[in-house]
Amino acid sequence: MLYLISSCIALLFGPIFYRFFSSGSGLQKGLDGFIFVSLGGLVLIHILPELLEHGGFITLLFVMLGVWGPTASEKLFHQYSDITHNITLILGTGGLLLHTITDGGAMVLAQQDGNSTLLALGVIMHRLPVGVAIWWLLKPQIGTRWTSVVLAAMMILTSIGYFAGEHLLSQLSIENTVYLQAFVTGSILHVVLHQPHVHPQEDKQGKYQYQAGIGSLFGLGLLALLLLMETGGHEHAHPEHGSEQFVSWLLTISPILLGSYFIATTRFALGLRPSNTSLGQLWLQRLAGPEALLISLLLLGPWFALYQSIGLLAIGLLMTLTQVNLTDPQPTLSGSAWRFGFNQLVDRSAPWIILSLVLANLIGHPSVPLENPALQVFILLLVFLPMRFCSLGTVILALALAYSGWSQIAVAFTLLAAPVLNIGQLKLMNWKQGLMLGGILFVGLMVADQLTLVSSFTVQLPESVNIIGLVAITLLFGASLLRLGPRKFLSRLMVNLKSTQHNHDHAQDSEIKAAHNHHH
Repeated sequence: MLYLISSCIALLFGPIFYRFFSSGSGLQKGLDGFIFVSLGGLVLIHILPELLEHGGFITLLFVMLGVWGPTASEKLFHQYSDITHNITLILGTGGLLLHTITDGGAMVLAQQDGNSTLLALGVIMHRLPVGVAIWWLLKPQIGTRWTSVVLAAMMILTSIGYFAGEHLLSQLSIENTVYLQAFVTGSILHVVLHQPHVHPQEDKQGKYQYQAGIGSLFGLGLLALLLLMETGGHEHAHPEHGSEQFVSWLLTISPILLGSYFIATTRFALGLRPSNTSLGQLWLQRLAGPEALLISLLLLGPWFALYQSIGLLAIGLLMTLTQVNLTDPQPTLSGSAWRFGFNQLVDRSAPWIILSLVLANLIGHPSVPLENPALQVFILLLVFLPMRFCSLGTVILALALAYSGWSQIAVAFTLLAAPVLNIGQLKLMNWKQGLMLGGILFVGLMVADQLTLVSSFTVQLPESVNIIGLVAITLLFGASLLRLGPRKFLSRLMVNLKSTQHNHDHAQDSEIKAAHNHHH
């Protein structure tokens, strides 16, 4: 009952915060940062792996439908003037009203033994942006009274879902509703990502990024607290995935990652920096860093590091000799080596490192049956094409896939293909250059298929060193979040997905482009 009351109160925050949200104030940015990080993190690190456990790989398709479906339908009907806009609004509101029934049911599910209370917390927390979104979209169209009626209807339907859920527990079990829950989860992510409540003129100068950063740090704190409570509360049936696995990965990787930032600082001081005019040196920095090779050597072992070095050398030589330009050369923002290594490079690599760990936590899940190496490579290809991984993000993804039990062919393919195989880079190449690159990657796959690259010579650091490393990396990433705010922090991941932004989010689009141009 407490969940039900909390979820209804969360909806009422919509009208309360509307005044602040519409003024583009620091409070709005702070709350947005908080919801963006805490809710996004809950969904990706905990709720999704749990749904995957019950629904398998198809679950991800329903999540994607929930995330991109509303955007696609808006794109489709956008040209048909205001009438269609109003129809879309009615359909969207109707969808949200129906969605509240499943919210009520989800809260009942969360109270069952063995199910996670985090699902209920996720439902309650996503009511904040939903309440504000409803108020923002409907109040200018139909006035305060009718918008209040819609909010009241949402509360009533949530209650119906909650109390009917008591009698329909067998129908509402996670096994029976896993795809519906996956779609709902995707819808939650859609609301978080696309900020339907934000005014197009809001915060063009980015003067409230600091407040957004503070809000996102509070969100991270809440997320850490919830996950600690969860891991301390009871043992999972599968401790090898989900939040426990995520934390153990972070502990292992952090001190080595810190070493990589030191190496980057050193190579900058020695003259290997983004301002070099030599195409070969620019490709060396794009592909390997060379700070990324340290992680391969210490955590994947010497054979993987040797394989990566030879493969990337071949790709680098091809790109240099055939005069292929880089998609987005990274400008030097300052002459200080320390600022480059522990500020600029952290800003650039942190989102990719987090994304790589989250991706591997999802697609490396034990209930996602992807044992076939060819299928693994195909899935990775779909991941790489729309994105442009940085060298550190590449190695972390390869490492996390290796930890998840993926084949060495998939791990080897990630090391060679992720930094170079993307739509933006391929557009700058002619078909001959593309064929030669494909040839090198094919040979690389053949070699990985024939040789044993997995090695027992990997570093095991003491737990205390790992914890110190994790604290240091958390502080570095937290400082980056504060500097940029969460949306700008993640904007470089969305660079090739600009078309996914809502049509009425022009300001956000230009902000993403600007962030991309400045930080790359």
